[in-house]
Amino acid sequence: MQALLDAITALPAIPSDACRIFHGRGGLYPGCEHWTLDYFAPVWVLTSFQPVSEAELGTLQSGLAQRQQALSPDQPKLNLIYQCRQEGDNTETRLLAGSVPSPHIVSEAGTRYQVHVSRGQNHGLFLDMAEGRRWVREFCTQFHAANPRGGAKVLNLFAYTCAFSVVALQGGASKVLNLDMSAGALSIGKQNHALNDVGAEAMGKASFLPHDIFTTWGKISRGGPYDLIIVDPPSFQKGSFVASKDYARLMRRLPDLLMPGGHALLCLNTPKLGLSFLTEQMSELAPDLVLVERLANPPAFADVDEDRALKVLLYRAPALA
Repeated sequence: MQALLDAITALPAIPSDACRIFHGRGGLYPGCEHWTLDYFAPVWVLTSFQPVSEAELGTLQSGLAQRQQALSPDQPKLNLIYQCRQEGDNTETRLLAGSVPSPHIVSEAGTRYQVHVSRGQNHGLFLDMAEGRRWVREFCTQFHAANPRGGAKVLNLFAYTCAFSVVALQGGASKVLNLDMSAGALSIGKQNHALNDVGAEAMGKASFLPHDIFTTWGKISRGGPYDLIIVDPPSFQKGSFVASKDYARLMRRLPDLLMPGGHALLCLNTPKLGLSFLTEQMSELAPDLVLVERLANPPAFADVDEDRALKVLLYRAPALA
């Protein structure tokens, strides 16, 4: 775990934004592939993807405490959550030091989000999607400036806690339809909209459907066509979505749901499926949509094999002749 200790020692400052500090999962640090360290101010979240000893945890906790004291002597208390993730749903989460705020609100690029780092594997904000959120905000900002008819109409599939919706509305989107099977996640999403004052349901800008996407195509179609469709599904969620067989069902729908010249942002976060999984199926199932670019991942998520890392592809529908 020396590389992780070195990263802690080398921290130049306590971050202001939620971010990843150490990404052993990227394979750049031999022997540390099971470690990650994130900061959700004012809480550090240390994660191991295999069991580790109490001595190792103690060493890392001590290193974090010393570095925080050096960088921020007015913040005397270390707040540290440890999570051990193993195969399947076998997850242990412990508070090693300090406490966790309730509610726990963090920021990223000026936007505020509610997170829950002490329960579950997902904390309410996926840090590796920071560049995707930045792109969506910029796209909607540019669209609003260039289109006299108003802001972009956005479809946010697998919306989770609606971070994409918040930044789209910050960029001037006129409407965002958020769809996710989890009513609980969408409830947090509504709170995220309120935290940022971007137009809740009462203002008619954001709507929230706690439905299974594959039984809701009628409502989705009636809300379209869309200037931007965001597809950010789980790679494997038993009973609801398995990327290897279900992603194709989404791809087939995209051409009919997009405005002429509209864009689709396709996301895939599993090392088991490479870039070609998306590009080859899109070529077959939505051949009129053109691949524009692959969005870069945040530098903190660098990987020895980009085919294993998060994949975010931007496609564009043909414009009217």
